[in-house]
Amino acid sequence: MNQKTKKLAVIGAVGLFVLGAAGSAQADPSGAPQFRQLAGVGSDTTTPVMNALSNDLTVGGTKVIGSYDATGSTTIATQAGTTCSKIARPNGSGAGRTALLASLAAKDGCLQFSRSSSLTLTATGGAQLTYVPFALDGVTYAITGTDTLIPRNLDLATLQSIYTCDPTVVGTAPNFSITAMLPQAGSGTRSFWEGKMGITDADVVAGKYACITDKSNGQPIEEQDGRVLTDKAIIPYSIASYDAEESQTIQDVRGAAVLGAVGGVAAQQINSSFPVTREVYNVIPTADTATAPWSTTFVGSSSLVCADSSTITKFGFTVAPDCGSTTNVTAP
Repeated sequence: MNQKTKKLAVIGAVGLFVLGAAGSAQADPSGAPQFRQLAGVGSDTTTPVMNALSNDLTVGGTKVIGSYDATGSTTIATQAGTTCSKIARPNGSGAGRTALLASLAAKDGCLQFSRSSSLTLTATGGAQLTYVPFALDGVTYAITGTDTLIPRNLDLATLQSIYTCDPTVVGTAPNFSITAMLPQAGSGTRSFWEGKMGITDADVVAGKYACITDKSNGQPIEEQDGRVLTDKAIIPYSIASYDAEESQTIQDVRGAAVLGAVGGVAAQQINSSFPVTREVYNVIPTADTATAPWSTTFVGSSSLVCADSSTITKFGFTVAPDCGSTTNVTAP
């Protein structure tokens, strides 16, 4: 038995400690005003917390953020007028970024920011964007908590072996094939996890890794949905989302999913030593970082978003240590 086989064969029963919070998530913007100064789309992971912030944060008593769900109706209306009345709903960080860039290129005023759970600083081919961090999340793997033989404690190297379909791990120990799942194309969680696993999306799409799938029953897998898991499958999962689902703060779609520990460190909300953490962002035009309402809402530690720590933690995140920073700018 080689070293990788030994690592997977040893099942670590590491307990999970997930902090909960009461409350309910908001949907697409509701109430007055119907259209907000800052309309945003994108990441599914940060949809609930940004929706809640959009309901809480006001300037002069008026709500300023309009955050639109990643899933739902086919189209959305983000601003008054026919131009912005039937925008195809973007699902995921990549789709949100693309939609924001398209709006900026058209100068139509339909979108003012996007949500992102991954950092993508490649050149946009258009306007420069600034990824403004606001919260910290952990990402781990989820498996079923019933009859699976996949251990609940794996180190990062073994996870990387699973997601590169290494036969010494996937095929021989504990003697079954593991299906390595990924969320739908354009997902920030997918992009982030691929980077941690040492694989590229181009190779995944090209079918280089036979054990990887992003579909369940022929349909794209939505991120943070544990219902797609089988006893022989594994999928990346936001710890913040799992926490918020468990506490019923957002819709509970965990199914039979449980979170695995990484390198012996349990998956829990407040744990800066967890081996796999990420910041999540609101993406704004770089040209507007010093202009209200972008500056007052997103930029700096005293911005409206950064100051509302209670809402950020309610949805399973912690406030990013550099909340409001404008140092993450896309390449020219």
